[in-house]
This record gives sequence, structure tokens and C-alpha cells, in this order.
Amino acid sequence: MTGHYVSNQALPDFPLWKGADRKRLPLFFELELTARCNNNCRHCYINLPAHDFQARDQELSLQEINHLADQALSLGSLWCLITGGEPLLRPDFSEIYLSLKKKGLLVSVFTNACQITEDQVRLFQRYPPRDLEVTVYGVTPAVYERVTRVPGSFQAFQRGLNRLLEGGIKVRLKAMALRSNVDELPAMAQYCRTHTRDYFRFDPLLHLRFDRDPSRNEEIRRERLSPEEIRRLDQEDPERSQAVKKECAGELGERAPLPNNPTIFQCGAGVGSFTIGYDGRFRLCSSLWDPDCLVDLRRVSLQEAWERLVPRVRSRTSSDPQFQSQCASCPLINLCLWCPAHAHLETGRLDGWVEYFCEVAKARVAELNQISDDG
Repeated sequence: MTGHYVSNQALPDFPLWKGADRKRLPLFFELELTARCNNNCRHCYINLPAHDFQARDQELSLQEINHLADQALSLGSLWCLITGGEPLLRPDFSEIYLSLKKKGLLVSVFTNACQITEDQVRLFQRYPPRDLEVTVYGVTPAVYERVTRVPGSFQAFQRGLNRLLEGGIKVRLKAMALRSNVDELPAMAQYCRTHTRDYFRFDPLLHLRFDRDPSRNEEIRRERLSPEEIRRLDQEDPERSQAVKKECAGELGERAPLPNNPTIFQCGAGVGSFTIGYDGRFRLCSSLWDPDCLVDLRRVSLQEAWERLVPRVRSRTSSDPQFQSQCASCPLINLCLWCPAHAHLETGRLDGWVEYFCEVAKARVAELNQISDDG
């Protein structure tokens, strides 16, 4: 397993939250039960093989998870998202889920549904999750398994999803828009909107690997849609077009440049949430893997990480001229994929500029303006 550990036993040199910042509460946290997965999806930024024993041995135990959940509750957390990898690969998933629910947390689960059993359906019936979100990679075996690269995974997905739906479990469906399934996206949208009781969303934004594996990163880049394809995808789905227009209405019309801001973190990372990695590492958000922004919760308390590491990371600044001219002062930042976490995955730097992100933002602005003109 590649990665970096921060070996601090304590964090005495990290500044504490000050003034009004001390009122910030981590109301939400993500809990990665594992990085392992039964699938081997071409685009995945974290998945490791299901039988990766080294990764399995690094996973937090039930006892450690309970201890960290108690610490999160003491800091004010109300909601926990269980994710992975594929969290249902953990043989103790039901125990973990039930323990978090009985602590009073609102618990959501992200899964590919391939591992769903009748016992888990009964668990969700008795103790309903806040949300249960299932990812759809295709609606035919050929396309689904082109993405997952696991024979039989489409049948396993259908079986698991049907068990959830027939059991009356409220399910949300999402899809990743990839080169491998782009021709089936209209059918996927129809399938998802037919089977979900709430809403369906799809995401064309692919992250590079947390372990910076060069060959896997090249696979992910090949799976990315072009900015023009993303624009067309928004345009061809009326429901999505209107949702994008509503969410980004403030970006339409004249856009004045923003004042230069040397602060790198202008996003919400670490503002009201955090992530606990499968191996116990604390991150400000699920995408932030810069080793200087991590701390090992097996050695440092969650309170120390929240009160000392978070403000240190969020106070980081950049004097890089390219960052100042192309990101920090860009008025399209809310339509862009850019953030410090993604910049680090792409460039190895928190303040790195990424051409692909810029091009996607410009394409989306062009589409929003077209929607506005037509409407």
C-alpha cells in the first residue's frame, strides 16, 4: 500500500481555531470502511483489490471506529456517511452500521449494491439509513462490465438493487459519465429515474488516484469526457440543464474578476466536515491526500486534528503567479472542478493550475449562457 503517514504524537505547533472560528462544528463526517472493492472500475480513484490483505490489515477495527465515532459526537457531529471502496466487503459492516445508528448518528451509505444480502435488507428495514446511494455503471451487462472489469458484476448489481427496492428501502441512484459508458447514458438516465424514488444524478468529474499510480491515472484520463462532451451532456438532458441553471444562476451574466486572494483553500474542506480514512488518517475532505494535510488518528485525537490541523491547512497561502492569475482571481471558480485537493491529485501541488478544469468551466459557462438566452 503506497501512501504517507504523519507520525506526530501530538500537534503542539498547529494554531488553534480562534475567535468565531471556534464555533465551527464538524456536523458531518465520512467514514471509509475500506479501500478494497469487489469491482475494478476503470475510473476509480481509490479502489484496491478485494483480497488485498495488506490494505485489509490497515483497516480500522470496530472498536477503533466506535472510539472515533464517540469523539466525533463529542465535537458535535450529527451525520455520518459510510463509504469505501465497497463498505459491504467488511464482514462486520452490519455491526458497524448498527453501532453508529445506536449512537444517534444519522447514517448514510454509498454502495455498488453487488454485496447486498437479505440480512442487510432486513437491517435497513429495521434501522433505515438517512440515504442509501447506489452507483450505476451501465444498464446492459456489456457496458456495466466494461467499466467494472468483473464478469458477473452486472447480475450481482441487479440482484442487490432489486433486493433493496423490493424490501422498500429508499434508494438514490447515481451514475458516472465515462468514455466506456457514454453511449448508454440516456438509457442509464431513464433506468435510474424509473427505479429511484427521490432523484437521479450523474457525474462526469473523475478524480485521479489517491496513490498517484501512473498507469491507473492514465486510465482515468482516458475515461474523461471532453469539455465539449460534458457541455453537450448537460444540454441534451433537459432536467439536468435546468438543475445546472438553477444551481449556477449567479454565474450567468457579467462576471467581474475576483480580487486576488493568496489563500489556497477557498472551498468548504474542513469547514463543517471531515473524512476518516480506512487506515485511520484524518483528511479535511475525501479528495485531499497531500501528506502535509493528513494526520494519523491512531496517534492523535480527533479533537486535536480538528482544532489544530484544520486551521493550519486552511490558512495556507500561495504566491505562485499562475495560481494568482488563473485560479485565485477567476470568476468561474464555482463552475470549475478546481480545488486544492484536485489540484494536488493532478499536479502534486495544492496551488497547481489544471488546463482540463479550465476548459470544462468555460464550456459550462457557454452552455449556461445559451440556456439563459433561450429561456
